[in-house]
Amino acid sequence: MTRPVVAILTDFGTADHYVGAMKGVILSICPDATLVDLTHDVPAHDVMAGALELAACWRFFRPGTIFLAVVDPGVGTSRGGLVAEAGGARFVAPDNGLLTAVFDECPPSRVVALTDARYRRPVVSKTFEGRDRFAPAAGWLAAGVAPDAFGDSLDGAIRLALPRPIEEDGRISGCVLTVDRFGNLITNIRRDALDRLGPGSTLRVSIGQTPVGAWVDTYAEAMPGETCALVGSTDRLEIAVNGGRAVDRTGAGRGTAVTVVRLSAAMVR
Repeated sequence: MTRPVVAILTDFGTADHYVGAMKGVILSICPDATLVDLTHDVPAHDVMAGALELAACWRFFRPGTIFLAVVDPGVGTSRGGLVAEAGGARFVAPDNGLLTAVFDECPPSRVVALTDARYRRPVVSKTFEGRDRFAPAAGWLAAGVAPDAFGDSLDGAIRLALPRPIEEDGRISGCVLTVDRFGNLITNIRRDALDRLGPGSTLRVSIGQTPVGAWVDTYAEAMPGETCALVGSTDRLEIAVNGGRAVDRTGAGRGTAVTVVRLSAAMVR
């Protein structure tokens, strides 16, 4: 029998006991579970960053994987919790938009409110629902409890207003969504939009009002210290610096405008 996998994403960090306590709860319910850490370094309270990190990796797990995601600035409030199915995976999370980017890629086939008291700890802390409410739900899912058991069906889940790029004649207007630990600026412009515009050699990328130097396939193709543009591993346009940090070089961050323009044949020559 295949062991159930529970993959965990939080903004808790690893300096405190929080992640360990959640794992203990899951294993007390389903001792056979395999626990995987996606990341616990999501910036504190940054739901959008958590949504993007989850969307960047969930597809690489086998079908049936349970994703426990807790980035929850509304802990202890009346915001709901949910269990959802999408793309052959199951998700447990607060209903605060944390699953937005996953659902944008793969609309959920089922969303259930996390309300049945049988599948939570007897006492639920107002400051640690990850341990007392969400981790038990993930454990019971791993133990074989069906999603419908956790509560009533919901028509949907709260969605974040993720900025969308605008495509017009020969131009894409987008923005920086997030910055990774290497200082790369990851945008909301996807590979398919770039493909519609033309090959990389015919495109000019600007961050704010500043043109980006080179279009490359790998970071090392740029000259050392050169700013470059490429499609990264998440299939999004990135701005990077070979051997450096684009976030420091450009002063850009989330929301900074990024434009891609198709050059004329004369300009390419």
